[in-house]
Amino acid sequence: QVQLVESGGGLVQAGGSLRLSCAASGGTFSTYAMGWFRQGPGKERNFVAAINWSDGYGYYDDSVRGRFTISRDNAKNTVSLQMNSLKPEDTAVYFCASRDYAGDYFSAHEYNYWGRGTQVTVSS
Repeated sequence: QVQLVESGGGLVQAGGSLRLSCAASGGTFSTYAMGWFRQGPGKERNFVAAINWSDGYGYYDDSVRGRFTISRDNAKNTVSLQMNSLKPEDTAVYFCASRDYAGDYFSAHEYNYWGRGTQVTVSS
């Protein structure tokens, strides 16, 4: 069973930066991909970014492309999300997710492990 723990959320002014991290433990040898999703108040959980665990290729939602960068450290079993030029609309709870099989990177339903989330608040 894989456990995921997020860290790095907080309050930042618009235009600022935050770096989220997610540490994975337990059964991580079979990880295929890890991703970040976010959920605003009263909204659905939406895709932000994902990374193929083997080759490190990143996938991004159009709303964050060019501002956010996803990366991974295979040795430490961590995935990070560097968020720059933050906007108030980026405010949400950010969830780390992982999966151990190939498939659609963009759908939350394709991920079988989830963290508990970390709050990101961007003030205007």
